Amino acid sequence: MSLSSAPRRRSTSGRALLLTAVTLAGALTLTACGDSAGGSKSAKSSGGGYVTGAGGISTVAQAERVEAPKLDGETVDGKTLDTTTLKGKVVVLNVWGSWCPPCRAEAPYFAKVSKELADAGKDVAFVGINTRDNSKQSAAAFEQNFGITYPSLYDPDGKLMLRFPKGTLNAQSIPSTIVLDKQGRIAARTLVAVNEEQLRKMIDPLLAEQ
Repeated sequence: MSLSSAPRRRSTSGRALLLTAVTLAGALTLTACGDSAGGSKSAKSSGGGYVTGAGGISTVAQAERVEAPKLDGETVDGKTLDTTTLKGKVVVLNVWGSWCPPCRAEAPYFAKVSKELADAGKDVAFVGINTRDNSKQSAAAFEQNFGITYPSLYDPDGKLMLRFPKGTLNAQSIPSTIVLDKQGRIAARTLVAVNEEQLRKMIDPLLAEQ
């Protein structure tokens, strides 16, 4: 009896270990640095419906947008910032880390677009959220290397990302980009590294809104 039952116990234990490994791997994909695939789909959030296009950009209709949380704290350069003071402008929030290859790939586009929109006098504010960096020095060096001139909140533990209400277009990977409309509501999001065309595709429609 004991010989026949032993394989079954080992098999059950093996399945449990496999399930645990799969669950852990799934959890890590939400926080790991890298690109995530984006198909076309529609979904419901706590504030209404949003649609994710083939390029991985999710958008929310004006009537269904929800208020973004207050994001405040110390910046990489030692100053303080509160995103709620930026209402009246389109706000581009970019979650990044200096250790993240996709973040490095998209950084030149953020530097270029932010500068061009500022030079054109557009009502757009860029704010970075630096996360998982062990020191401000690494983050500051990243900004200098890529010519990033807008401020970044220093959030090594990722606590600011947890302020977004569950079910909304929140940051679920690094990098992530979330764009707020002029009323401070969540209007668009992507969970992949973006190029200039994708970034402008998220910003320009919000600038045109009345």
